[in-house]
Amino acid sequence: MTERLEPNVGLKLRALRERRGWSLRELAERCGLSFNAISRIERGESSPMVSTLHLLATALNVSITAFFEDGQDRSTVLIRHDRRLRSDANGITMESLGIGLRNQQLEPFMVSVPSGAGNMNDPVAHPGQEFVLCLEGTICYQVNGVTYTLETGDSLLFEATQPHCFENSGPTTTQLLFVFQAAEGNHLAGGHHLQR
Repeated sequence: MTERLEPNVGLKLRALRERRGWSLRELAERCGLSFNAISRIERGESSPMVSTLHLLATALNVSITAFFEDGQDRSTVLIRHDRRLRSDANGITMESLGIGLRNQQLEPFMVSVPSGAGNMNDPVAHPGQEFVLCLEGTICYQVNGVTYTLETGDSLLFEATQPHCFENSGPTTTQLLFVFQAAEGNHLAGGHHLQR
């Protein structure tokens, strides 16, 4: 059965924190977020960005999908276009296209990269594999020192343990589809890109 994903992230966060016996302050110190920010999320007063969820998941040593699991054996998840988790950093927008399956191993994102934006000076590497499809525009991608120019319709698949980075040197915003496949126990690939 298809279900719309409307999780109560705050309650799940509090349960995960309390299960470890941590105070709000201790979690704040471990993840680098403020006490107030975490408190507001737990009380349902703030909807966390994807990057915030990745920081919390890393500190709690759980998959980001742990915030969306509800004890059901969910085999299908529907994400409405206006309900996507979204993160903006350095002009780059990442929107989660699917999250919430039990034991999820794929993390799909829609990524908008404005002209001149990217992380060419700060390559990342993480466990698993990565797939990039250029939906619109052009993007310069570098994997392990080799440069690939992707145009609309081009795709790139690689082992993400290799240092990689990208930059939009074209005149318009580029739209990309990213799919991260995490190695077992490492469902945090998107966070590495978001934190750069």
